[in-house]
Amino acid sequence: MSIQNVMTVCVGNICRSPVAEGLLAQALPQCKVWSSGLHAVVGSPAEPTAQALALQAGVDISAHRAQQVQAWMCTQADLILVMEATHQRELAQRFPLARGKIRLLGEFGTEHAPTPYDIADPYQQPLAAFEAAHTAIALGVAQWARRIRLIG
Repeated sequence: MSIQNVMTVCVGNICRSPVAEGLLAQALPQCKVWSSGLHAVVGSPAEPTAQALALQAGVDISAHRAQQVQAWMCTQADLILVMEATHQRELAQRFPLARGKIRLLGEFGTEHAPTPYDIADPYQQPLAAFEAAHTAIALGVAQWARRIRLIG
């Protein structure tokens, strides 16, 4: 099974999922990548701190506008990457036909702790929370990108 369409999901679609979308699109140029939110702040740009950290990583997400997750998006996606286990449960509950393709971005853990991890929401938090989220997102993206490339 080839993975060509990847959706990233968080709550508001303004902090975590846009960064994951940008990093995945950069790592997997052959894939169509987009993001959405479970309770999106529809039409809002990515949060400025998230934008700045993404730009430092070479990814411009300034054109991003938040959108609400829809059933058709779940159908179109080959893989849906969420930031927290609670997102996985909520998405599976709302869109049961997508259940098998909803996975945690931090599913493979870290080099030092191979257990799945959630990526905490940095919204309205200090810079350190955004930096921690960005680092965790980048790690999850690198691990998923490597696996997606292996699948072909």
